[in-house]
Amino acid sequence: MRNKAWQQSPHRPTLGLGILVAGLALIAGAALWLALNGNTGIRYSADHTDTVPMWHRWIPALTGLVLIRLLPPKAAPAGAAPARGGLHLQAILLLVSATLFAAGLWLSGGGEPAHTLLKLILLLAVPALLFWLSRRDSADRSQIHERLAAWRHYGPIAPVAAWLALTYTGPLAVPSSDYAARVDPVTLVLTIVVAFSVNSLLEEVFYRRWLQTRWEHIIGRWPAIVLASLLWAAWHVGIQGTGHLPTDLSSAFVNQGVQGLFLGSLWSRYRLMWPILVVHGAMNSAPILLGML
Repeated sequence: MRNKAWQQSPHRPTLGLGILVAGLALIAGAALWLALNGNTGIRYSADHTDTVPMWHRWIPALTGLVLIRLLPPKAAPAGAAPARGGLHLQAILLLVSATLFAAGLWLSGGGEPAHTLLKLILLLAVPALLFWLSRRDSADRSQIHERLAAWRHYGPIAPVAAWLALTYTGPLAVPSSDYAARVDPVTLVLTIVVAFSVNSLLEEVFYRRWLQTRWEHIIGRWPAIVLASLLWAAWHVGIQGTGHLPTDLSSAFVNQGVQGLFLGSLWSRYRLMWPILVVHGAMNSAPILLGML
C-alpha cells in the first residue's frame, strides 16, 4: 500500500526530502547564526527575559529522540496519501492557518488579547469549521485515525521521563519560577488550568494531531515532523521576540524547533496524546510548580 501510494504521486518523495533537508538546515543555520553573533543564550519563557545556553535545551530533546528511536515497538509508518482532494485540502488550509497565526501574532506585538484571540480563531475555530465541512469524507478520515495497540500506552514512558529528568533536574535544569509566591492560590490554579488548555492542549491538538498527521500522509513522517516543528516554533517569536527578526527566528528554531522534533516524534511513533501533553504541560507549568518547593 505504501509503495502504491508513492507511485501514484511521484513528486512527493522529492517534496518531502526537500522539506526535510531545508528544515534541518534551517535549524542548523539558526544555531550557527546565533553562535557567530554571540547570542547563544535563548529565552525559555515569555514571562521574563532570562536565558539559558541553547544546548541546554537540545540535550534533553535529543536524548528523548534517541530513546524513541531505540526503544521498540513503534507505530506503522504513514505512507503518502492517494490522490484524494479532502485530505490535501485540509493539510494545506491547516498550514495556512499556522502561518497566519505566527505572522498575525508577530504583527500585533504578541500581547493579549491578540494572542488568545488569534489562537482560538486560527488554531481552533478555522480547523473545526474545516472538519465540519469535510465530515462526510470518511475515506480521508480513515487515514488520520489509527487503531492503538496496547504496548503503545507504555512505550513513551522512558523518553518522557528522561526528558523531564534532564530538563528539570541536574546541571541542565531550567530555573524555577517564583510566580506561585506572588499570586493567590485561586489565581495560581486558574493560570495553570488556562495555560494548559489554551497552550498545551490546543497547540498539541493543532500542530501534532491535526497538522502533522495529515502532512505525514502526504510527504512522509520526518518531513512532516520538521514542518510542524518549524511552524510551531515560528509563532513564539511573537511572545518571546526582542525586535530583531533574524535573531528571534533563530532563537525559536533552536529552542522550540528542536523541542518540536521531540514532541512530533513522540506523536508520530506512538499516536498517543498523553506523552506530548505531559511534555508540553511541563514546559509551561513545571518551573512554577518546582518554585513552590
